[in-house]
Amino acid sequence: MSSITPPIAAFAATSDAPAASDSSQVVDQLNSLLRGEISAAETYRMAIDKLSADHSSELGLLREIQEEHGRGAQSLRDRIRELGGEASDASGAWGVWAKMVQGMAEFFGDVSSLKALKEGEEHGLKDYEEATEKVDVTSRQLIQNQFVPAQQRHIAVLDQLISLSAQK
Repeated sequence: MSSITPPIAAFAATSDAPAASDSSQVVDQLNSLLRGEISAAETYRMAIDKLSADHSSELGLLREIQEEHGRGAQSLRDRIRELGGEASDASGAWGVWAKMVQGMAEFFGDVSSLKALKEGEEHGLKDYEEATEKVDVTSRQLIQNQFVPAQQRHIAVLDQLISLSAQK
């Protein structure tokens, strides 16, 4: 007698979504991403506060990115609550690290500060890409449709700002 797997069982066996019992792990992963978004918003605020006044066009772009990180943090909070979890309210270790990196970059000037922001965005992109394997389908779609493209846009904008600042 051959063993035929029923279609539903086959789908369940091949689905890479975490089981309902793993929702706390999904919430933990999303909270990690949330702390990264909070840290990013804080870091952009610090960079904006320290950026030279003669960079008014850059300030506007950095404010837009900061606001996007703030909206991203709210999206993650909402998703965490949908999963029955409690959302983090602080950046934690990410914030300490970001403040240290940004502080060092400010010491070396605007281009270094922009490069530090870019490094943070690249790290965030890597975190989001890795998280897609550790979350449920709905959270994965949120990450792939909202957060990965946002990180890619931020990196492109920062590349342009770095290039312009280097020419001055």
